[in-house]
Amino acid sequence: MAEAYIVGAVRTPVGSRKGGLAGVHSADLGAHVLKALVERTGIDPAAVEDVIMGCVSQAGMQALDVARTSWLSAGLPESVPGVTIDRQCGSSQQAVHFAAQGVLSGTQDLVIASGVENMAAVPMGSNVPFGPEGVKAGMPYGDGWAERYGMQEISQFRGAELMAEKWNLSREDLEAFALESNIRAGKAIEAGYFDREIAPLNGVERDECARPDTTLEKMAGLKPLREGGRITAAVSSQIAVGASALLIASEEAVRTHNLTPRARIHTLSLAGSDPVYMLTGPIPATEKALKKSGLKMDDIDVVEINEAFAPVVLGWQKDLGADPAKVNPNGGAIALGHPLGATGGILMAKLLHELERTGGRYGLQTMCEGGGQANATIIERL
Repeated sequence: MAEAYIVGAVRTPVGSRKGGLAGVHSADLGAHVLKALVERTGIDPAAVEDVIMGCVSQAGMQALDVARTSWLSAGLPESVPGVTIDRQCGSSQQAVHFAAQGVLSGTQDLVIASGVENMAAVPMGSNVPFGPEGVKAGMPYGDGWAERYGMQEISQFRGAELMAEKWNLSREDLEAFALESNIRAGKAIEAGYFDREIAPLNGVERDECARPDTTLEKMAGLKPLREGGRITAAVSSQIAVGASALLIASEEAVRTHNLTPRARIHTLSLAGSDPVYMLTGPIPATEKALKKSGLKMDDIDVVEINEAFAPVVLGWQKDLGADPAKVNPNGGAIALGHPLGATGGILMAKLLHELERTGGRYGLQTMCEGGGQANATIIERL
């Protein structure tokens, strides 16, 4: 049976909206992690068969196939192509899936899965009329959508509120979770847990967004994002800047290029879910991954589930019965930021390095995505 191995995983620090990476061109962000990945793995870059890069807001400096422009901006061989993909927040996790599938199919041996997003320079929704007004105008939804779902508001913010209501999560529950995320992230940064996976850039060596000194009292004073709602900025992922890259290799490539595999791709899974709720997809995606893998939740040593909003993780934990101590052990996007197209690869880099740091065997990554979708990936540390 063919195998797909993770040979290398690198990311930029996650920069804040007004931080040290805010002014870096997206293609240069992507170029930085691609160069770092090539250097750290020692691979001949001309041997790479494709560069698959996730990016959500494909406008401005992120338009015109940023995967290709990032590779060329890195000074790497013109012979290697690149393609940019959009599965919303899961774009670079999907890049990992596509890269692994290319290797598992036997049609490719070396593929880079990557992601980039500079939300400071290219704001979320730059490529589409965003929010309820866009929906009312029929953009990006057409007549068929309107017939099926009506012209109701479709947004992640409404989805987060709907999840909080359905899973009976109070504002206090959400804020307690967010506080713990910030505490864990602060401890991990200070302990240097992320240092091995980060390629410093522009004088920035560590993640910028964490707020370990926040308090429940500070959170309680924030205004909800929606009138009468439970979701505030404190329990939401932060707008951020970042890039990520992983090298996925076949057994043949490992032998030919004298590479050291660090983990194998164990299971790939996808799921669709209610697009109005939007954020519930990680639940069925995880269930499918566990069933396909033959593993139980207790077999998973580390989980990285994207903290788009606190209800996403808390609802998932309730339904899956996951041990909170294993879930985002070093904090998540509420504390560390969520540079949309890059986050999937960032979470995979965190997952791999945490398994290596702790000696765990199996890691699970999952994340909610626009349109009511989710990826789930199980890796096995080698």
